[in-house]
Amino acid sequence: MNKARRDRLREAMSYLDMASAIVTDIKYCEQDNLDNTPDNLQMSFAYEKREDCISNLEDAYDGISSAIDRINDAMA
Repeated sequence: MNKARRDRLREAMSYLDMASAIVTDIKYCEQDNLDNTPDNLQMSFAYEKREDCISNLEDAYDGISSAIDRINDAMA
């Protein structure tokens, strides 16, 4: 792989790093909201949707991390 392609991949990884940070930040905010849900609402539909949201954000983070790893492998 030539230098120009490696540079482009490094740029892509920079964007992925930013996306990872944003996803992590939002996940922590959602987790904080979930943790502060009153007891009487913890079996509600909204509570379950927040749990699903957090799970999806964790999956998104894992996917971004995997993409970064694969790009690093491609550049090796």
